[in-house]
Amino acid sequence: MQHIYIYSPSGAVRDKPAFRRGVQRLKALGYSVEVDTDALRSFQRFAGPDEVRIEAIRRAACSGAQVALISRGGYGLTRVLAQLPYDDISRSIENGMQWVGFSDFTALQLGLMAHRQRTCGHIDGGAITWAGPSLGEDFGADPALGTQADPLPDDIMEACFDDVLTGSSEGAGWRVPKNERQSLETGETAFSIQNSVLWGGNLSVLSSMVGTPWMPTVDGGILFLEDVGEHPYRIERMLTQLLNAGILGRQKAVLLGHFNQYKPVPRDKGFKLSTVASWLRAQLAKSTEFCPAGVPVLTGLPFGHVPTKVLLPVGKPVDMRLLGSDALIFWE
Repeated sequence: MQHIYIYSPSGAVRDKPAFRRGVQRLKALGYSVEVDTDALRSFQRFAGPDEVRIEAIRRAACSGAQVALISRGGYGLTRVLAQLPYDDISRSIENGMQWVGFSDFTALQLGLMAHRQRTCGHIDGGAITWAGPSLGEDFGADPALGTQADPLPDDIMEACFDDVLTGSSEGAGWRVPKNERQSLETGETAFSIQNSVLWGGNLSVLSSMVGTPWMPTVDGGILFLEDVGEHPYRIERMLTQLLNAGILGRQKAVLLGHFNQYKPVPRDKGFKLSTVASWLRAQLAKSTEFCPAGVPVLTGLPFGHVPTKVLLPVGKPVDMRLLGSDALIFWE
């Protein structure tokens, strides 16, 4: 029976029923669930003071579980990046533990990559984590809010999670929007990328780490991004920061997941997410060291603050292909 350790590294758990539903759901799926002693702790907006959350991460690393799963995201990890137990986390990964989460968890993932880069000279197997679900938002989703056509918790998310736990996760794919295929296609295969580090996560968290020691340097990688509650102009502003910092131009591809739960206003006058994607595509169309034909920008990646999400190995070298209308990412 797979052992899952639940801990709270960021925001305090406000939705206790979702937390309980998540634990019950994981048990119903056949997993053994262990809940950290401070998982439901609350201090200001955090799941305990900084030192409490740091120790919760250390306990997760030393638990011997197969998976360390966050209870929720929120905010709190960027303020403790210098104190995180990176060596404990790395050892647990090398011993087979899978660290899974998203949103604020992006800070831990990138911080770990940067730590391994400094100490080992490169990003290696001790830095590989999974961008994936959280306990409350995903496994604790209320089935009463779903429909037969849109079950909650999401079955695709659960299947991808199980693949990671059983070691059978090999890739992810999605359908590229038609307008992007028309602008990208140069033949049957628009592009093929080999052995490139997959990295990224929440755009707000990632952009806040630019210029810090906890931002890894990834050249020739595949960068994926998502966010929630951010208006398209704010998304463009953060992408502009990554562009001007030279980060986007050093990638082999940029993948945009879901950017949702924001409110358009009348003064937008047609400015929307597709406007931002088109603008970014134009900025990255020129030849770069890693992409002579420009850095491709694809939308539609099934990842973000949405029920249906794939799990993505952050820090792992992957291959990617665009085959007609299908974008595919492979890993071993």
